[in-house]
Amino acid sequence: MGDVRWEMSRKRDQPMAEKMGKEQLNISGLIIAAGLSSRMSLFKPLAKYNGNSFLTEIIRKLKLVCSNIVIVTGFKKDEINAEVEKYFPGDPQILLVFNPDYENGMFSSLQCGLRNLPESDWILYHFIDQPSLPVEFYKDFIEQTDNDYNWIQPRYKDRNGHPLLIGKSIFQTIINSYSNENLKIISSLPLINKKFWQCNYGQILQDIDTTEDYKREIQNEHL
Repeated sequence: MGDVRWEMSRKRDQPMAEKMGKEQLNISGLIIAAGLSSRMSLFKPLAKYNGNSFLTEIIRKLKLVCSNIVIVTGFKKDEINAEVEKYFPGDPQILLVFNPDYENGMFSSLQCGLRNLPESDWILYHFIDQPSLPVEFYKDFIEQTDNDYNWIQPRYKDRNGHPLLIGKSIFQTIINSYSNENLKIISSLPLINKKFWQCNYGQILQDIDTTEDYKREIQNEHL
């Protein structure tokens, strides 16, 4: 791996998590915004939803529940940096890191984010193509944290979704894995203790990979 560039301060504001009876809980948001978006005609992190880019929409929600937010960039990193600086200028809660190996896939970006993570009990690992999750989802989701588990995943109608809450006891396992592995492999290891949260948020199954997926999501936004 190449050197990772620090873009912003590690200082943290008080998040909603601390105001909701989670005073001792330190949750970091980790957003992967490094991919090529090769199956879309638009660059996914900057595609529009609800008047904002996907990235800005997700950041605004995570800021309510996370102590800090790490955004892993790769492809078009300068555009990502400019977007964050425009809408969150000098925000001490946000850290941008560049993954020089972003073309190796999402797992390498997760590893990059974890290597540069401020001290955290959990990460809220967030894909860039889930901008429609409501604020209430995040508030409910962080209430599921439980030290008996290190992997918490939402389910809707018996289907597993995202984002994930990943506990600090497996951070180093992920970091030390080969970059061509994936979370499915990690999730099958004996040290993983999973908790599945049955929720009423169908948006956890959202997966915007193609231009057609995006058009469908925009249509749903206006229903």
